[in-house]
Amino acid sequence: MFGGVVKDVDGNEYHTVTIGSQTWMIENLKATHYSDSTAIPVVTDSAAWKNLQKPGYCWYSNDSAQNKNSYGALYNWYAVNTGKLAPVGWHVPTEADWTTLENNVTIYLYASGSLSKILASTTNWLRSSATGAIGNDLTINNSSGFAALPGGLRENRGHSFSSKDSTGGWWSSTIKSDTTVVSLLMRYDLNSVERYNKYKWKGLSVRCIKDSN
Repeated sequence: MFGGVVKDVDGNEYHTVTIGSQTWMIENLKATHYSDSTAIPVVTDSAAWKNLQKPGYCWYSNDSAQNKNSYGALYNWYAVNTGKLAPVGWHVPTEADWTTLENNVTIYLYASGSLSKILASTTNWLRSSATGAIGNDLTINNSSGFAALPGGLRENRGHSFSSKDSTGGWWSSTIKSDTTVVSLLMRYDLNSVERYNKYKWKGLSVRCIKDSN
């Protein structure tokens, strides 16, 4: 069920969808300030990003004009860990929140055919010949309304951006180790949603979920 619109502190608007008991933003977060209006440091320099152990964000390829509206920002986990990245009344999902979403959308398998296709948008993904993959017949994607997009990643200790149009990666707030956090990845040529333990310095997208009442 599609809902209304929520704004972040910068005034960016996000549409919402309710799936089961959860309400999610349909777009990736693009806030450049925390919910208390404090600025989030933008880090464009590769060497600076590589050594960062505090909050930071960037746009894919450091190009906001090309990537902000479609894909949102890429944040490191230190920004997530502040607890102030999402708008008031919302939060960055836990691993359990993601699991609940995956369980809730299985009712749409008849329409999209695989878990990844249920969650992926009908646009922007590379094409694939693999049966059940996101990129195989985009017209039957997104039966859940979640509309996940391939916003790419900032990897290799900050030296490169990669995988836009082929991969989407999203943080959870669930710590796995001293250096890693559980993340969700979707790829154009896969029919599943993958979990990885990503290093905290990596740049991933953020999708917010509404707090429970």
